[in-house]
Amino acid sequence: MPLPPVTRSLSAKLLVLTVLFVMLAEVLIYTPSIARFRQTFLEERLAAAHLAALSVEASPSMMVAMGLQNRLLAYVGAHAVELVQPDSRVYMLSRSMPPRVDAVFDLRDATPWSLIADAFGALAQPRDRVIRVIGLSPKDPAFRVEMVMDERPMIVAMVDFSGRILGLSVVISLITAGLVFLALNGMLVRPMRRLTASMVAFRRAPDGTPPIEPSPRTDEIGVAERELADMQETVRTALRQRERLAALGTAVTKINHDLRGILSTAALLSERLSESADPEVRRVTPRLMGAIDRAVELCGQTLAYSRDGVLPLHAADINLAALVDEAAAEVRAAQRGSEVLWENAVPEGLTARVDAVQLARALVNLGRNAVQAGADRVAVTAERRDGTLVLLVADNGPGLPPRARENLFQPFAGSARAGGIGLGLAIAREVLRAHGGELRLVESTAAGTTFALELQGGAVAGIPAARPAIPH
Repeated sequence: MPLPPVTRSLSAKLLVLTVLFVMLAEVLIYTPSIARFRQTFLEERLAAAHLAALSVEASPSMMVAMGLQNRLLAYVGAHAVELVQPDSRVYMLSRSMPPRVDAVFDLRDATPWSLIADAFGALAQPRDRVIRVIGLSPKDPAFRVEMVMDERPMIVAMVDFSGRILGLSVVISLITAGLVFLALNGMLVRPMRRLTASMVAFRRAPDGTPPIEPSPRTDEIGVAERELADMQETVRTALRQRERLAALGTAVTKINHDLRGILSTAALLSERLSESADPEVRRVTPRLMGAIDRAVELCGQTLAYSRDGVLPLHAADINLAALVDEAAAEVRAAQRGSEVLWENAVPEGLTARVDAVQLARALVNLGRNAVQAGADRVAVTAERRDGTLVLLVADNGPGLPPRARENLFQPFAGSARAGGIGLGLAIAREVLRAHGGELRLVESTAAGTTFALELQGGAVAGIPAARPAIPH
Protein backbone atom coordinates (compact mmCIF):
# COMPACT_ATOMS: atom_id res chain seq x y z
CA MET A 1 0.00 0.00 0.00
CA PRO A 2 1.67 3.30 -1.09
CA LEU A 3 1.94 6.19 1.33
CA PRO A 4 -0.58 9.05 0.84
CA PRO A 5 0.51 12.10 -1.19
CA VAL A 6 1.76 15.21 0.55
CA THR A 7 -1.55 17.05 0.15
CA ARG A 8 -3.35 14.28 2.05
CA SER A 9 -0.60 13.44 4.51
CA LEU A 10 -0.77 13.92 8.24
CA SER A 11 1.71 16.81 8.01
CA ALA A 12 -0.50 18.79 5.63
CA LYS A 13 -3.58 18.18 7.79
CA LEU A 14 -1.74 19.32 10.91
CA LEU A 15 -0.54 22.48 9.15
CA VAL A 16 -4.01 23.38 7.87
CA LEU A 17 -5.69 22.65 11.20
CA THR A 18 -3.13 24.71 13.08
CA VAL A 19 -3.72 27.71 10.80
CA LEU A 20 -7.49 27.35 11.14
CA PHE A 21 -7.37 27.07 14.93
CA VAL A 22 -5.06 30.09 15.27
CA MET A 23 -7.34 32.13 13.00
CA LEU A 24 -10.33 31.03 15.07
CA ALA A 25 -8.55 32.19 18.21
CA GLU A 26 -7.82 35.53 16.53
CA VAL A 27 -11.49 35.91 15.62
CA LEU A 28 -12.46 35.30 19.24
CA ILE A 29 -9.92 37.94 20.28
CA TYR A 30 -11.01 40.38 17.56
CA THR A 31 -14.67 40.41 18.66
CA PRO A 32 -14.15 42.16 22.02
CA SER A 33 -11.23 44.16 20.60
CA ILE A 34 -13.32 45.91 17.94
CA ALA A 35 -16.02 46.68 20.52
CA ARG A 36 -13.40 48.13 22.84
CA PHE A 37 -11.90 50.17 20.00
CA ARG A 38 -15.30 51.74 19.20
CA GLN A 39 -15.91 52.55 22.88
CA THR A 40 -12.48 54.17 23.21
CA PHE A 41 -13.03 56.16 20.01
CA LEU A 42 -16.31 57.58 21.32
CA GLU A 43 -14.90 58.28 24.78
CA GLU A 44 -12.03 60.26 23.21
CA ARG A 45 -14.58 62.32 21.25
CA LEU A 46 -16.57 62.91 24.45
CA ALA A 47 -13.41 64.12 26.22
CA ALA A 48 -12.64 66.51 23.35
CA ALA A 49 -16.27 67.72 23.41
CA HIS A 50 -15.96 68.40 27.16
CA LEU A 51 -12.94 70.61 26.62
CA ALA A 52 -14.60 72.44 23.72
CA ALA A 53 -17.74 73.14 25.75
CA LEU A 54 -15.70 74.73 28.54
CA SER A 55 -14.95 77.60 26.14
CA VAL A 56 -18.50 78.82 26.79
CA GLU A 57 -17.69 79.22 30.48
CA ALA A 58 -14.58 81.24 29.63
CA SER A 59 -16.57 83.76 27.58
CA PRO A 60 -17.67 86.88 29.57
CA SER A 61 -21.09 86.84 28.00
CA MET A 62 -21.43 83.03 28.20
CA MET A 63 -21.75 83.16 24.42
CA VAL A 64 -19.25 82.02 21.78
CA ALA A 65 -19.11 83.47 18.32
CA MET A 66 -20.43 81.28 15.57
CA GLY A 67 -17.07 81.17 13.83
CA LEU A 68 -15.33 79.95 16.97
CA GLN A 69 -18.08 77.38 17.57
CA ASN A 70 -17.63 75.95 14.09
CA ARG A 71 -13.86 75.69 14.61
CA LEU A 72 -14.32 73.98 17.97
CA LEU A 73 -16.91 71.54 16.56
CA ALA A 74 -14.65 70.79 13.61
CA TYR A 75 -11.84 70.01 16.09
CA VAL A 76 -14.14 67.67 18.00
CA GLY A 77 -15.66 66.20 14.81
CA ALA A 78 -19.23 66.89 15.89
CA HIS A 79 -22.27 68.86 14.80
CA ALA A 80 -23.42 69.77 18.32
CA VAL A 81 -22.15 69.38 21.89
CA GLU A 82 -23.96 69.69 25.21
CA LEU A 83 -22.14 69.72 28.56
CA VAL A 84 -24.36 69.25 31.63
CA GLN A 85 -22.64 70.24 34.86
CA PRO A 86 -23.50 68.86 38.32
CA ASP A 87 -25.44 72.03 39.14
CA SER A 88 -27.58 71.41 36.01
CA ARG A 89 -26.02 74.24 34.05
CA VAL A 90 -25.77 73.42 30.34
CA TYR A 91 -23.04 74.60 28.01
CA MET A 92 -23.91 74.09 24.38
CA LEU A 93 -22.09 74.34 21.07
CA SER A 94 -24.01 73.84 17.83
CA ARG A 95 -23.86 74.56 14.17
CA SER A 96 -26.49 76.80 12.72
CA MET A 97 -28.41 73.87 11.14
CA PRO A 98 -27.51 70.54 12.83
CA PRO A 99 -28.58 67.42 10.86
CA ARG A 100 -31.29 64.96 11.88
CA VAL A 101 -30.14 62.25 14.27
CA ASP A 102 -30.50 58.63 12.97
CA ALA A 103 -29.51 56.70 16.11
CA VAL A 104 -28.81 57.32 19.79
CA PHE A 105 -26.16 55.46 21.85
CA ASP A 106 -25.94 55.87 25.62
CA LEU A 107 -22.56 54.65 26.87
CA ARG A 108 -23.69 54.86 30.50
CA ASP A 109 -25.93 51.79 30.13
CA ALA A 110 -23.67 49.85 27.75
CA THR A 111 -22.83 46.21 28.47
CA PRO A 112 -20.09 44.10 26.83
CA TRP A 113 -22.66 42.34 24.66
CA SER A 114 -24.36 45.58 23.60
CA LEU A 115 -20.99 47.13 22.77
CA ILE A 116 -20.14 44.10 20.57
CA ALA A 117 -23.52 44.23 18.86
CA ASP A 118 -23.24 48.01 18.24
CA ALA A 119 -19.70 47.61 16.84
CA PHE A 120 -20.66 44.94 14.29
CA GLY A 121 -23.86 46.83 13.53
CA ALA A 122 -21.81 49.90 12.64
CA LEU A 123 -19.49 47.86 10.38
CA ALA A 124 -22.51 46.38 8.61
CA GLN A 125 -24.25 49.78 8.17
CA PRO A 126 -24.75 50.41 4.42
CA ARG A 127 -25.29 54.22 4.69
CA ASP A 128 -23.80 57.19 6.47
CA ARG A 129 -25.64 57.93 9.70
CA VAL A 130 -25.69 60.82 12.14
CA ILE A 131 -25.60 59.50 15.69
CA ARG A 132 -26.12 61.01 19.12
CA VAL A 133 -23.70 59.78 21.78
CA ILE A 134 -24.39 60.23 25.49
CA GLY A 135 -21.87 59.48 28.20
CA LEU A 136 -20.00 60.64 31.26
CA SER A 137 -16.97 62.77 30.56
CA PRO A 138 -13.69 60.83 30.76
CA LYS A 139 -12.16 64.02 32.18
CA ASP A 140 -14.62 64.29 35.06
CA PRO A 141 -17.37 61.65 35.57
CA ALA A 142 -19.50 64.31 37.29
CA PHE A 143 -20.17 65.92 33.90
CA ARG A 144 -22.49 64.44 31.30
CA VAL A 145 -21.63 65.01 27.65
CA GLU A 146 -23.95 64.66 24.70
CA MET A 147 -22.61 64.87 21.19
CA VAL A 148 -24.09 64.69 17.67
CA MET A 149 -21.59 63.39 15.12
CA ASP A 150 -21.19 61.58 11.80
CA GLU A 151 -20.65 57.82 12.14
CA ARG A 152 -18.56 57.42 8.98
CA PRO A 153 -15.19 58.61 10.46
CA MET A 154 -15.56 56.08 13.27
CA ILE A 155 -16.35 53.29 10.80
CA VAL A 156 -13.29 54.20 8.71
CA ALA A 157 -11.12 53.99 11.84
CA MET A 158 -12.70 50.66 12.78
CA VAL A 159 -12.06 49.21 9.30
CA ASP A 160 -8.45 50.39 9.46
CA PHE A 161 -8.10 48.75 12.90
CA SER A 162 -9.64 45.52 11.55
CA GLY A 163 -7.15 45.45 8.69
CA ARG A 164 -4.25 45.76 11.11
CA ILE A 165 -5.70 43.01 13.27
CA LEU A 166 -6.17 40.76 10.22
CA GLY A 167 -2.61 41.27 9.03
CA LEU A 168 -1.25 40.62 12.49
CA SER A 169 -3.43 37.52 12.81
CA VAL A 170 -2.15 36.11 9.53
CA VAL A 171 1.46 36.66 10.59
CA ILE A 172 0.87 35.13 14.03
CA SER A 173 -1.01 32.15 12.57
CA LEU A 174 1.71 31.42 10.03
CA ILE A 175 4.49 31.68 12.61
CA THR A 176 2.54 29.56 15.12
CA ALA A 177 1.54 27.02 12.49
CA GLY A 178 5.13 26.73 11.33
CA LEU A 179 6.43 26.19 14.85
CA VAL A 180 3.68 23.69 15.71
CA PHE A 181 4.21 21.92 12.41
CA LEU A 182 7.95 21.58 12.98
CA ALA A 183 7.40 20.34 16.53
CA LEU A 184 4.70 17.83 15.63
CA ASN A 185 6.52 16.73 12.50
CA GLY A 186 9.59 15.84 14.54
CA MET A 187 7.70 14.33 17.47
CA LEU A 188 4.83 12.52 15.73
CA VAL A 189 4.69 12.64 11.94
CA ARG A 190 8.19 11.41 11.12
CA PRO A 191 8.07 8.54 13.67
CA MET A 192 4.60 7.59 12.40
CA ARG A 193 5.90 7.55 8.82
CA ARG A 194 8.75 5.33 9.96
CA LEU A 195 6.33 2.97 11.68
CA THR A 196 4.01 2.93 8.65
CA ALA A 197 6.85 2.30 6.19
CA SER A 198 8.14 -0.56 8.35
CA MET A 199 4.68 -2.17 8.53
CA VAL A 200 4.11 -1.84 4.78
CA ALA A 201 7.54 -3.28 3.97
CA PHE A 202 7.08 -6.12 6.47
CA ARG A 203 3.69 -7.01 4.97
CA ARG A 204 5.20 -7.23 1.50
CA ALA A 205 8.25 -9.28 2.48
CA PRO A 206 8.23 -10.60 6.06
CA ASP A 207 11.46 -12.56 5.63
CA GLY A 208 13.36 -9.99 3.58
CA THR A 209 12.64 -6.97 5.77
CA PRO A 210 14.64 -6.38 8.95
CA PRO A 211 12.61 -5.45 12.04
CA ILE A 212 12.31 -1.81 12.96
CA GLU A 213 14.97 -0.48 15.31
CA PRO A 214 13.21 1.11 18.30
CA SER A 215 14.30 4.56 19.39
CA PRO A 216 15.19 5.31 23.04
CA ARG A 217 11.96 7.27 23.49
CA THR A 218 9.84 6.39 26.52
CA ASP A 219 6.52 7.88 25.36
CA GLU A 220 3.74 6.24 23.35
CA ILE A 221 5.74 6.36 20.10
CA GLY A 222 8.65 4.58 21.73
CA VAL A 223 6.32 1.91 23.14
CA ALA A 224 4.74 1.44 19.70
CA GLU A 225 8.16 1.03 18.07
CA ARG A 226 9.28 -1.58 20.60
CA GLU A 227 5.98 -3.47 20.38
CA LEU A 228 6.14 -3.43 16.58
CA ALA A 229 9.70 -4.78 16.64
CA ASP A 230 8.66 -7.59 19.00
CA MET A 231 5.59 -8.37 16.90
CA GLN A 232 7.63 -8.52 13.70
CA GLU A 233 10.12 -10.90 15.29
CA THR A 234 7.31 -13.06 16.67
CA VAL A 235 5.52 -13.20 13.31
CA ARG A 236 8.77 -13.99 11.49
CA THR A 237 9.47 -16.84 13.92
CA ALA A 238 5.92 -18.15 13.56
CA LEU A 239 6.18 -18.07 9.76
CA ARG A 240 9.43 -20.03 9.87
CA GLN A 241 7.90 -22.60 12.21
CA ARG A 242 4.87 -22.81 9.95
CA GLU A 243 7.05 -23.53 6.94
CA ARG A 244 8.90 -26.23 8.84
CA LEU A 245 5.68 -27.77 10.11
CA ALA A 246 4.21 -27.69 6.61
CA ALA A 247 7.24 -29.52 5.25
CA LEU A 248 7.11 -31.97 8.15
CA GLY A 249 3.38 -32.50 7.60
CA THR A 250 3.94 -33.29 3.95
CA ALA A 251 6.60 -35.84 4.87
CA VAL A 252 4.40 -37.40 7.57
CA THR A 253 1.50 -37.63 5.15
CA LYS A 254 3.59 -39.54 2.63
CA ILE A 255 4.99 -41.83 5.33
CA ASN A 256 1.52 -42.51 6.74
CA HIS A 257 0.16 -43.31 3.30
CA ASP A 258 2.85 -45.91 2.72
CA LEU A 259 2.59 -47.22 6.26
CA ARG A 260 -1.17 -47.77 5.94
CA GLY A 261 -0.54 -49.93 2.89
CA ILE A 262 2.02 -51.98 4.78
CA LEU A 263 -0.29 -52.36 7.78
CA SER A 264 -3.20 -53.39 5.57
CA THR A 265 -1.11 -56.17 4.12
CA ALA A 266 -0.02 -57.20 7.60
CA ALA A 267 -3.67 -57.26 8.73
CA LEU A 268 -4.68 -59.57 5.87
CA LEU A 269 -1.84 -61.95 6.67
CA SER A 270 -2.56 -61.84 10.39
CA GLU A 271 -6.16 -62.94 9.87
CA ARG A 272 -4.87 -66.23 8.46
CA LEU A 273 -2.93 -66.82 11.69
CA SER A 274 -6.22 -67.33 13.52
CA GLU A 275 -6.66 -70.52 11.52
CA SER A 276 -3.25 -71.89 12.58
CA ALA A 277 -3.08 -75.29 14.28
CA ASP A 278 -0.70 -73.95 16.90
CA PRO A 279 -2.76 -72.92 19.97
CA GLU A 280 -0.14 -70.36 21.05
CA VAL A 281 -0.40 -68.63 17.66
CA ARG A 282 -4.18 -68.54 17.91
CA ARG A 283 -3.87 -67.08 21.42
CA VAL A 284 -1.65 -64.13 20.47
CA THR A 285 -3.39 -63.45 17.13
CA PRO A 286 -6.15 -61.19 18.64
CA ARG A 287 -3.50 -59.09 20.37
CA LEU A 288 -1.59 -58.79 17.14
CA MET A 289 -4.74 -57.81 15.26
CA GLY A 290 -5.57 -55.20 17.90
CA ALA A 291 -2.09 -53.69 17.63
CA ILE A 292 -2.39 -53.52 13.84
CA ASP A 293 -5.86 -51.94 14.11
CA ARG A 294 -4.53 -49.28 16.46
CA ALA A 295 -1.66 -48.54 14.12
CA VAL A 296 -4.06 -48.21 11.17
CA GLU A 297 -6.31 -45.92 13.23
CA LEU A 298 -3.30 -43.80 14.20
CA CYS A 299 -2.30 -43.38 10.56
CA GLY A 300 -5.88 -42.60 9.50
CA GLN A 301 -6.43 -39.95 12.17
CA THR A 302 -3.07 -38.31 11.47
CA LEU A 303 -3.81 -38.15 7.75
CA ALA A 304 -7.30 -36.76 8.34
CA TYR A 305 -6.05 -34.10 10.73
CA SER A 306 -3.16 -33.00 8.51
CA ARG A 307 -5.23 -32.60 5.34
CA ASP A 308 -8.49 -31.21 6.66
CA GLY A 309 -7.62 -27.53 7.10
CA VAL A 310 -10.87 -25.54 7.04
CA LEU A 311 -13.70 -28.06 6.99
CA PRO A 312 -16.06 -27.64 4.03
CA LEU A 313 -19.65 -27.97 5.22
CA HIS A 314 -22.61 -29.27 3.23
CA ALA A 315 -25.44 -28.38 5.58
CA ALA A 316 -28.93 -29.86 5.28
CA ASP A 317 -31.89 -30.54 7.57
CA ILE A 318 -30.89 -33.78 9.32
CA ASN A 319 -32.85 -36.00 11.72
CA LEU A 320 -30.58 -35.94 14.76
CA ALA A 321 -31.94 -39.13 16.34
CA ALA A 322 -31.15 -41.11 13.18
CA LEU A 323 -27.72 -39.50 12.98
CA VAL A 324 -26.95 -40.56 16.57
CA ASP A 325 -28.01 -44.15 15.75
CA GLU A 326 -25.64 -44.20 12.76
CA ALA A 327 -22.77 -42.97 14.94
CA ALA A 328 -23.58 -45.68 17.50
CA ALA A 329 -23.49 -48.37 14.82
CA GLU A 330 -20.08 -47.20 13.64
CA VAL A 331 -18.68 -47.18 17.19
CA ARG A 332 -19.99 -50.72 17.83
CA ALA A 333 -18.53 -51.97 14.56
CA ALA A 334 -15.10 -50.62 15.50
CA GLN A 335 -15.09 -52.48 18.84
CA ARG A 336 -14.30 -56.12 18.18
CA GLY A 337 -15.54 -58.51 20.83
CA SER A 338 -16.84 -55.78 23.23
CA GLU A 339 -20.42 -54.79 23.88
CA VAL A 340 -21.32 -51.10 24.04
CA LEU A 341 -24.69 -49.94 25.38
CA TRP A 342 -25.57 -46.79 23.43
CA GLU A 343 -28.64 -44.93 24.72
CA ASN A 344 -30.17 -42.53 22.21
CA ALA A 345 -32.42 -40.08 24.13
CA VAL A 346 -32.67 -37.50 21.34
CA PRO A 347 -36.38 -36.80 20.60
CA GLU A 348 -37.73 -38.29 17.41
CA GLY A 349 -38.39 -35.70 14.76
CA LEU A 350 -35.80 -33.25 16.08
CA THR A 351 -33.94 -31.86 13.08
CA ALA A 352 -31.08 -29.40 12.70
CA ARG A 353 -29.34 -27.86 9.72
CA VAL A 354 -25.89 -29.43 9.93
CA ASP A 355 -23.36 -31.39 7.89
CA ALA A 356 -24.38 -34.99 8.65
CA VAL A 357 -21.01 -36.51 7.78
CA GLN A 358 -18.96 -34.09 9.89
CA LEU A 359 -21.30 -34.11 12.90
CA ALA A 360 -21.42 -37.93 12.84
CA ARG A 361 -17.62 -37.88 12.74
CA ALA A 362 -17.56 -35.80 15.94
CA LEU A 363 -20.02 -38.14 17.68
CA VAL A 364 -18.04 -41.20 16.60
CA ASN A 365 -14.80 -39.68 17.93
CA LEU A 366 -16.42 -38.98 21.30
CA GLY A 367 -17.93 -42.49 21.43
CA ARG A 368 -14.65 -44.21 20.53
CA ASN A 369 -12.76 -42.16 23.11
CA ALA A 370 -15.27 -43.17 25.78
CA VAL A 371 -15.14 -46.89 24.92
CA GLN A 372 -11.35 -46.94 24.61
CA ALA A 373 -11.11 -45.23 28.02
CA GLY A 374 -13.11 -48.08 29.59
CA ALA A 375 -16.77 -47.07 29.29
CA ASP A 376 -19.42 -49.68 28.32
CA ARG A 377 -22.37 -47.27 28.25
CA VAL A 378 -22.81 -44.02 26.28
CA ALA A 379 -25.93 -41.84 26.40
CA VAL A 380 -26.79 -38.98 24.03
CA THR A 381 -29.49 -36.42 24.94
CA ALA A 382 -30.57 -33.02 23.62
CA GLU A 383 -31.62 -29.82 25.35
CA ARG A 384 -32.21 -26.15 24.64
CA ARG A 385 -30.13 -23.34 26.19
CA ASP A 386 -31.05 -19.77 25.20
CA GLY A 387 -31.73 -20.66 21.58
CA THR A 388 -28.72 -22.99 21.34
CA LEU A 389 -29.19 -26.69 20.54
CA VAL A 390 -26.97 -28.77 22.82
CA LEU A 391 -26.21 -32.48 22.39
CA LEU A 392 -24.88 -34.07 25.58
CA VAL A 393 -22.69 -37.17 25.23
CA ALA A 394 -22.24 -38.89 28.63
CA ASP A 395 -20.39 -42.13 29.45
CA ASN A 396 -19.79 -44.21 32.57
CA GLY A 397 -16.04 -44.45 32.13
CA PRO A 398 -13.42 -43.76 34.81
CA GLY A 399 -13.15 -40.07 33.88
CA LEU A 400 -10.33 -38.11 32.33
CA PRO A 401 -6.90 -38.25 33.99
CA PRO A 402 -5.28 -34.94 35.05
CA ARG A 403 -2.86 -34.96 32.11
CA ALA A 404 -5.72 -35.27 29.63
CA ARG A 405 -7.63 -32.40 31.28
CA GLU A 406 -4.60 -30.12 31.15
CA ASN A 407 -4.13 -30.74 27.41
CA LEU A 408 -7.80 -31.12 26.47
CA PHE A 409 -8.44 -30.55 22.74
CA GLN A 410 -4.67 -30.26 22.09
CA PRO A 411 -3.59 -32.46 19.14
CA PHE A 412 -1.05 -35.15 20.00
CA ALA A 413 -1.15 -34.15 23.68
CA GLY A 414 -4.64 -34.72 25.10
CA SER A 415 -4.98 -38.49 24.92
CA ALA A 416 -6.63 -40.21 27.91
CA ARG A 417 -5.19 -43.67 27.21
CA ALA A 418 -1.81 -45.19 26.61
CA GLY A 419 -0.90 -45.31 22.94
CA GLY A 420 -3.45 -42.62 21.99
CA ILE A 421 -2.53 -39.48 20.06
CA GLY A 422 -5.25 -37.11 21.23
CA LEU A 423 -6.72 -36.24 17.83
CA GLY A 424 -10.31 -37.36 18.46
CA LEU A 425 -11.32 -34.42 20.63
CA ALA A 426 -9.32 -31.93 18.53
CA ILE A 427 -11.12 -33.03 15.36
CA ALA A 428 -14.51 -33.05 17.10
CA ARG A 429 -14.02 -29.47 18.31
CA GLU A 430 -13.02 -28.33 14.81
CA VAL A 431 -16.24 -29.86 13.48
CA LEU A 432 -18.35 -27.98 16.03
CA ARG A 433 -16.51 -24.70 15.43
CA ALA A 434 -17.00 -25.08 11.69
CA HIS A 435 -20.75 -25.17 12.45
CA GLY A 436 -20.44 -21.97 14.50
CA GLY A 437 -20.73 -23.89 17.77
CA GLU A 438 -18.38 -25.27 20.39
CA LEU A 439 -17.39 -28.53 22.11
CA ARG A 440 -17.09 -28.22 25.89
CA LEU A 441 -16.31 -30.53 28.77
CA VAL A 442 -19.26 -30.42 31.18
CA GLU A 443 -17.95 -32.77 33.88
CA SER A 444 -15.51 -35.63 34.37
CA THR A 445 -15.56 -37.68 37.56
CA ALA A 446 -14.96 -41.25 38.57
CA ALA A 447 -18.61 -41.92 37.64
CA GLY A 448 -18.18 -40.79 34.04
CA THR A 449 -17.56 -37.92 31.62
CA THR A 450 -20.01 -35.61 29.84
CA PHE A 451 -19.29 -33.46 26.76
CA ALA A 452 -21.62 -30.77 25.33
CA LEU A 453 -21.90 -30.27 21.56
CA GLU A 454 -23.33 -26.75 21.13
CA LEU A 455 -25.00 -25.89 17.82
CA GLN A 456 -26.14 -22.31 17.21
CA GLY A 457 -29.83 -22.33 16.14
CA GLY A 458 -30.97 -24.69 13.40
CA ALA A 459 -33.39 -26.72 15.53
CA VAL A 460 -36.82 -27.26 13.93
CA ALA A 461 -38.74 -29.41 16.40
CA GLY A 462 -39.19 -28.63 20.08
CA ILE A 463 -36.85 -30.17 22.63
CA PRO A 464 -36.98 -30.31 26.44
CA ALA A 465 -35.49 -27.35 28.26
CA ALA A 466 -33.88 -29.43 31.02
CA ARG A 467 -31.45 -32.33 30.71
CA PRO A 468 -32.75 -35.64 32.05
CA ALA A 469 -30.62 -37.61 34.43
CA ILE A 470 -28.17 -39.95 32.70
CA PRO A 471 -27.36 -43.19 34.49
CA HIS A 472 -23.68 -44.00 34.66
